[in-house]
Amino acid sequence: MSTTAADAKMNAFVSSLLAKMTLDEKLGQLNLLTSDMDVTGPSIRASYKQDILAGRCGNIFNAYTPQYTRQLQELAMQTRLKIPLLFGFDVIHGHKTIFPIPLGEACTWDMALLEKSAHVAAAEAAADGLHWTYSPMVDIARDPRWGRVAEGVGEDTWYGVQVAKAKVKGYQGTQLGANNAVLACVKHFALYGAVEAGRDYNTVDMSRRQMYQFYLPPYKAAVDAGVASVMTSFNEVDGIPATANKWLMTDLLRKEWGFKGFVVTDYTAINEMINHGVGANTYDVGNLALNAGVDMDMQGSVYISEGKKLLDDKKITIAQINTAVARVLEAKYKLGLFDDPFKFSDSARAAKEILNAENRAASRDIAKRSIVLLKNEQQVLPLKKSGTIAVVGPLANDQRDMIGTWSAAGDWHKAVSILDGVKAQAGNATVLYAKGCNILGDSVLIKKLNAFGGNIELDPRTPQQLIDEAIATASKADVVVVALGETCGMSGEAASRSDLDIPENQRPLLEAMLKTGKPVVLLLSNGHPLTLTWEDAHVPAILETWFLGTEAGNAIADVLFGDYNPAGKLTMSFPRVVGQIPVYYNHKNTGRPFNEANKYSSKYLDVANDPLYPFGYGLSYTTFTYSNLQLDATKLAPGKTLGVTVTVTNSGSYDGEEVAQLYLRDLVGSVTRPVKELKGFQKVMLRKGESKTLHFNITPEDLKFYDKDMKWTSEPGDFTVFVGGNSRDVSSADFTLLEK
Repeated sequence: MSTTAADAKMNAFVSSLLAKMTLDEKLGQLNLLTSDMDVTGPSIRASYKQDILAGRCGNIFNAYTPQYTRQLQELAMQTRLKIPLLFGFDVIHGHKTIFPIPLGEACTWDMALLEKSAHVAAAEAAADGLHWTYSPMVDIARDPRWGRVAEGVGEDTWYGVQVAKAKVKGYQGTQLGANNAVLACVKHFALYGAVEAGRDYNTVDMSRRQMYQFYLPPYKAAVDAGVASVMTSFNEVDGIPATANKWLMTDLLRKEWGFKGFVVTDYTAINEMINHGVGANTYDVGNLALNAGVDMDMQGSVYISEGKKLLDDKKITIAQINTAVARVLEAKYKLGLFDDPFKFSDSARAAKEILNAENRAASRDIAKRSIVLLKNEQQVLPLKKSGTIAVVGPLANDQRDMIGTWSAAGDWHKAVSILDGVKAQAGNATVLYAKGCNILGDSVLIKKLNAFGGNIELDPRTPQQLIDEAIATASKADVVVVALGETCGMSGEAASRSDLDIPENQRPLLEAMLKTGKPVVLLLSNGHPLTLTWEDAHVPAILETWFLGTEAGNAIADVLFGDYNPAGKLTMSFPRVVGQIPVYYNHKNTGRPFNEANKYSSKYLDVANDPLYPFGYGLSYTTFTYSNLQLDATKLAPGKTLGVTVTVTNSGSYDGEEVAQLYLRDLVGSVTRPVKELKGFQKVMLRKGESKTLHFNITPEDLKFYDKDMKWTSEPGDFTVFVGGNSRDVSSADFTLLEK
């Protein structure tokens, strides 16, 4: 059947169903309510069961497993029209098989792998009774204090666009309705990554130019890729909460971008607009949300409680309600739920496909490729599989934190700890262990984290006793691996931090290990970029391992022992100190740009302007040399292509992969332009001693931006192209874009 014929058939079905529905049943399709999943099993409030039976709830989130979703779907099948429920869940970086947190996974610079992890997550979720994931999060973020940086891909717009497309394709597959595909939901629309002070749920304020140039493109890329749903953000946009913003939800999203799916709020976002101060009660804010173009209310029950009165008062029309309902019904139709409401509730399939060996192998492969080598003096790494290795630190023998934040359905008991991974791959080496210190020493913070499932258990020994044991253990070893960082609860939603240092009680352990005189490798597990100025100055080898998921320990051991040569590159800058924030590579020059010799230039008195580790940064056990950067012309005509070549040589002692990055700068524009912008990259495998010539193409399309009239265009003039292994260490060449 052709697409047109299939759409016509769907439209006829939905129109016929709408004609049979009462107002209450219609409003029910716009109502999304939560279930509860606990260690004791799934449960749903009795009142919500009655809502399902009465047709007042058409969608449930936080409900999974084939058995449970079947039970709930059976309730829907007892209703007058037997409209199936839609089941949604936060499948953020894996369902049961957990992959690295998105910020870590982005460091692979491999779109095929990012698509693959989303596909595995979708297949497992679908096998576990789910239809819909609240992912991908594509919020551009330049403030690492924000807890939700862990859930995104960092600071760069162009890179965020590539990831958005890959993730939507991975979740939704080639066709919705396949039993291994789910509806994707791009979030948080819009601008949520720019919350003031990096504090979750906070205010956002920016110009339209900033929105269009830097923050909106990844959302649009997801829409262009066919994303099925969009989630509203908690913040305001141009003074109006996103959930009430008609310009955002209708004029931009639907009319300008052509989005055809449905829009869902974030959790109780309609109700919370009362706190924003745009309405006095749920009647007011429900009116704003419906008129803005928001189709589904997550957990607030505002449409159910206020919809009939809003219609009677002529604040909204039945046509508006019908349009919203049709969008929800279309999603259910595309999934095939009207043909078989239980098609995703197959226990036999779940047992076979969830957390199987193949999925774990994929998790391990992606995890090892997410690791970023930040420092490696005197080639401390890779470790030898002989001698004695001391593994110390509060995260060394830790499973709970390995799967990180937003691992909602993940079972941390199935995760591989760093210690177990090292022991499994140590060969002839003897592996010793000491905890060294507790993960945190702040009792107030521990109480906060444990109140929300932190599972932080403290060793009753004194800090000095723990350090003494670690010193005694290290004294017997040839090398010391120190596993430090954050707990999983210190990043993610509602987990913003004002201080990005390693927790202060961990520093004495690291200092003690350095004083032993043994070579020290620092392993970092964390969800934020951290401030590592002291560590960089004192520790010979540092590996950023993020929270890597189910196979964390094995992946880390793969890199520690050199079975895999790390090739990860940062997608978010690491500041030297919090006072620099926001710090990002694609900043603009001021009228008085940095000049060390000029007091009256843009700089700090007490710290350098640049980050400690810049965007795109990441070392290898080998070294790569860039040479012979050439352009095939110095002038680029409209409609033509400019060729760029560069030779990359593996000049070190190990085979390895390098991510060659291409940046552009528009030297003169009708509006100010960034000092660099990423426009391409190539990941290449080189044997030691091998050279390859890489080819990039630049077209006028790569040079476009929003000009003084907010027109998306390129302007003739001079440009610089940069190529290198990160945004800082580059070679450059110049060219001119000619007049049209």
